[in-house]
Amino acid sequence: MFLLTSRPQGLHIRTHPFSPGRPGSGKSVTITIIPMANEEQQKQYQADNIQVLEGLEAVRKRPAMYIGDISGRGLHHLVYEVVDNSIDEALAGFANHIKVTILEDNSIRVDDNGRGIPVDMHEKMHKPALEVVLTVLHAGGKFDKGSYKVSGGLHGVGVSCVNALSDYLRAEIHRGGNIYMQEYAFGKPTTEMTVIGQTDRTGTTIIFHPDSSIFTETVYDFETLANRLRDLAYLNAGIRLELTDMRVRDEQGEPKKAVFHSNEGLKEFVKYIDSGKEPLINEVIHINTEKNGVPVEVAMTYNTSFNENIFSYVNNINTVEGGTHLTGFRRGLTTTLKKYADDNHLLDKLKIELSKEDFRDGLTAVISVKVAEPQFEGQTKTKLGNSDIQGVVSQAITEALNNYLEENPKQARAIVDKVVLAATARHAAQSARMKVQRKSPLQGAGLPGKLADCKSRDAAQCELFLVEGDSAGGSAKQGRNPHYQAILPLRGKILNVEKAMDHKVYESEAIVNIFKALGVTIGTEEDSKEPNLSKLRYHKVIIMTDADVDGAHIATLLMTFFFRRIRPLIDNGYLYIATPPLYKCSTKGKNKIEEYAWDEQQVQRFVDSRCDGDRNKMVLQRYKGLGEMNPQQLWETTMDPENRMLKQVTLLNAAEADHTFSVLMGEEVGPRREFIEAHASYANIDA
Repeated sequence: MFLLTSRPQGLHIRTHPFSPGRPGSGKSVTITIIPMANEEQQKQYQADNIQVLEGLEAVRKRPAMYIGDISGRGLHHLVYEVVDNSIDEALAGFANHIKVTILEDNSIRVDDNGRGIPVDMHEKMHKPALEVVLTVLHAGGKFDKGSYKVSGGLHGVGVSCVNALSDYLRAEIHRGGNIYMQEYAFGKPTTEMTVIGQTDRTGTTIIFHPDSSIFTETVYDFETLANRLRDLAYLNAGIRLELTDMRVRDEQGEPKKAVFHSNEGLKEFVKYIDSGKEPLINEVIHINTEKNGVPVEVAMTYNTSFNENIFSYVNNINTVEGGTHLTGFRRGLTTTLKKYADDNHLLDKLKIELSKEDFRDGLTAVISVKVAEPQFEGQTKTKLGNSDIQGVVSQAITEALNNYLEENPKQARAIVDKVVLAATARHAAQSARMKVQRKSPLQGAGLPGKLADCKSRDAAQCELFLVEGDSAGGSAKQGRNPHYQAILPLRGKILNVEKAMDHKVYESEAIVNIFKALGVTIGTEEDSKEPNLSKLRYHKVIIMTDADVDGAHIATLLMTFFFRRIRPLIDNGYLYIATPPLYKCSTKGKNKIEEYAWDEQQVQRFVDSRCDGDRNKMVLQRYKGLGEMNPQQLWETTMDPENRMLKQVTLLNAAEADHTFSVLMGEEVGPRREFIEAHASYANIDA
């Protein structure tokens, strides 16, 4: 700790934070002394010092501001921006077929049968409208409500942003009997727009290759794109979306392909999400109406689980933080169900008060609204702010749900009984939830479980390792850096929260210990069941299990727990998975060389580089579990920030994640078997 009592004139003091090293390493703070500019230099701050970024330079300078980030998430958003333009054509009634193709070099091709981007001269910009759309931010037909009543897109910057972040882009427009073409690089045109042929159709084709100098990842994932296109097909009934991967071919030489088309829209979406759950009512309640000029579509059902799953969309954009449309839905649902239950005397014998959360236990719903002038809170459009939409959605839900309940008394009774069961479980869980509160040292109770806490109290610096077994926990405790690394050993497999009621979850010793260790409590001002992360102790929570089938199962149980019970931990990017090595490679003889390997390819590279390609000159140790490593080995391979490899758990598609967890961890055997058979080719089981 340094106390700076005075600053020498003409100096700035910049401190570089301590970078933790291995146990026993010395602590140091580097102080850099930077001369301040003299008065003459300060006076030279003039108009010439003001830089103006022209064209798309701003996007290339700060790409994350426009597409979220420059990792895999941002890479895939480029595709979404182009596809969203095609979807807008479909919403306007001019397109019904969209094709996305991953080419061999990881370029993307998007074709639609819409009207085609205009190619005539733009009066103001004095260049073809196609070039304006592709080179000017915030240029497009979406801002003219005569062209598009509603439109999506991530940030409203669309395909121009894609152009800026691509080292090559080619636009082909089928319009007016001609095929127009123009090519670009890094956001700037490299050719003039020319006519390259004749056509009898209309539509737009965009081919682009992401700039590897911008993105940290440039390889597209088929499943990620497929999940997004599947959602779009459900959200826009009647539109056919195709995804083709030219990089992967079957035995007949045909490329990998998936086709998405929905006739019933959100109704099928809810069925898909709930396919791994036991239904409480026989059908999906489907509402498709328009209030005050706002199209509102809702599909909902109840299952026997105790999880609430609501997914909300505005103009096809997934509003993960909700907003006024979600508030309106919840209000309409609660008031309508409560009134029906009271009017039919279904709650007369209930001795406890109902809470608004009780009406949403076991609920799966998808809400989609189309808003002409959406007002989003934040740059990434994750929360809707239009105040009038709340009343619109609430009214739509109230009317439609009232009709359903009156026409289906048996199903209505089942829903109300589920609400009563949820209230009873909540009442039983209230005392159980108090167990998860981590007390301070002054309050007694000690540390949860076998937690070996760290010395630092800076949550941003601290790490918590959830370790499989006492043996590995012991090695981790000895090998860690106690300044910022905490260890919580877990004995056996934790409770599968997918199938457990609330009070059973909070009665589980292992889960209570995790809650206490994290400093997470249950209940916020807005929601009594929402996890409260205001006192979170660690900003890195690392799952560290054996590299075998049991270890993978424990990791999946833990991820299920975090997804269902402490999802904000994932949303904030705090959850990680450690990757211990699978092998230790050693040469024979006196001058022994040792290296760790995480896969067979690394083993082979060791053989080639250290053993002259002869496996007989190598000693190979396969690590079956973390307990086989001594503290030093565990530190240098899996825990040392300088050498370790951590996998961050992120949520690209909440609906798809919900479906996957339901299938894998739910009661239904059939869907789980289908999932395993579909993905078995990717598994590398070495038990």
